[in-house]
Amino acid sequence: MRGIKDCSLYLVVSEEYGRRRASLEIAKAAVSGGIDILQMREKTMPRQELIRLGSRLLGLCRENGVIFIANDDPLLAKELDADGVHLGQEDLERFSVGRARAILGKDRIIGVSTHSVSQFKIANESDVDYIAFGPIFPTKTKDYFLGTAHIKIVVEMAKKPSFFIGGINLSNIDEVLREGAGGIALIRGILEADDIASAARGFKERLKAHLNR
Repeated sequence: MRGIKDCSLYLVVSEEYGRRRASLEIAKAAVSGGIDILQMREKTMPRQELIRLGSRLLGLCRENGVIFIANDDPLLAKELDADGVHLGQEDLERFSVGRARAILGKDRIIGVSTHSVSQFKIANESDVDYIAFGPIFPTKTKDYFLGTAHIKIVVEMAKKPSFFIGGINLSNIDEVLREGAGGIALIRGILEADDIASAARGFKERLKAHLNR
């Protein structure tokens, strides 16, 4: 399995923000644009539909060397044979990191969302493989945002690969990169683009240019 540490561009796919385009259509375009990780985040989809979609997304990712992550549920991730699971703070109340690890095994990926430096510190000391931190900028998915002030603090303390998320777009990505970020996670920045492949390519080029400095 490809290592998280080699990844910089993480896309969260959700038809809710896809401008009436299907998740599989979005994913195919984004993969062609160079994303490293794809997370399936369909909060209201019935389980059998999730399994069907997840199986197709997993096949796409495996064919293209992209890491496939299921959102919220390690049991679903195991059933799909996904590369891993992503847990939000609310999910951790149902599935502790220890329980998720017991379900998935030591070779699968566990990622968690954090929304403060204190939450990041806890995740940093736990048995997870990566940490998401945000929202950095205003976003439709949260009613608050953190700004860029804590990015440098988080980067300096991070023992795990970290991805910064929330309202990041091609106009403000340089603010995030200047603070030391090496990985970003996106939803609307790619999903709402007219040309998804081109948008993904644009983010990947900015990340590559930053990381090669």
